[in-house]
Amino acid sequence: MSLGEPLGAKAGAAAGTAGDLALDSNSHSPDEGLIEDFAIVDEKAVEQLTEGLISHYLPDLQRSKLALRELTQNQEVLLETLQQEISKFKECSSVLDINMLFSEAKYYHNKLVNVRKEMMMLHDKTSKLKKRALRLQQKRQKEELEREQQREKELEREKQLTAKPARRT
Repeated sequence: MSLGEPLGAKAGAAAGTAGDLALDSNSHSPDEGLIEDFAIVDEKAVEQLTEGLISHYLPDLQRSKLALRELTQNQEVLLETLQQEISKFKECSSVLDINMLFSEAKYYHNKLVNVRKEMMMLHDKTSKLKKRALRLQQKRQKEELEREQQREKELEREKQLTAKPARRT
């Protein structure tokens, strides 16, 4: 038996030609001849065909196995690298969050400093206003005292200027 010869060539010749099978398709099913063909095939031929098939495909399969192993290793390296990149990204994200917190803290610190300056300015203004009010009050009191003294002097002068009856002595 040669490699070019179909497995069921002997059985096909015994059962009839392919034309006969096509014409008489109702009487025989296509699977009926297969069981008979397997019985006729030599075990040694099956072993040789198996070895030939294995020897033909085994090198390609081994190369494919090595390529798959290499791809799997590369995939593991890529996954590890990806995990490292994700951790770096999370770290950068947390740094950005921290920077945002610092920016917010700086903003509120500046706001607090401005409020403190404004409070100091208001304190200075109120102190100046209190001093001014005190001076004005003192000035008014002084003016009132001077007016009062002036009035008393005028009254005294009027008393003196008023004619007094002469005393007889």
